[in-house]
Amino acid sequence: MVKCSLMYEGGLHCTLRHEPSGACVSTDAPIDNHGKGESFSPTDLMCSATAACMCTIMGIYAQEHGVDLEGMRVEVLKGMNENPRRIARIAIDIYVPLPEDTPHRAALSDCVMGSPAMRSLHPDIEVPIAWHWKN
Repeated sequence: MVKCSLMYEGGLHCTLRHEPSGACVSTDAPIDNHGKGESFSPTDLMCSATAACMCTIMGIYAQEHGVDLEGMRVEVLKGMNENPRRIARIAIDIYVPLPEDTPHRAALSDCVMGSPAMRSLHPDIEVPIAWHWKN
């Protein structure tokens, strides 16, 4: 198990620390929920972490199969419900530096759909995924 710690700094700001590496991330509440929006909100991090998990699993596949995914990028758009306040939608656009007819297309899709973060999301959260391939 990996230990992470969190310090509430006041003013709706938190500092999260990844204990094994010492890396830190700051959060702030979003403007629409009493914050200043000065950093990632916790739900922004959750949505971004979902996409990062997808990229990581695709990267593992790419390393194992000699596929170059360097330069791949992902855009995430979070949609919230108000009552109850929760993440309702995580729209993900994946820009892959491979042609659309790559023989790795299905495997990369399997990596995304089978990623640990994706498997951990509540089934009520919509996760539309748009793939953009190199022309």
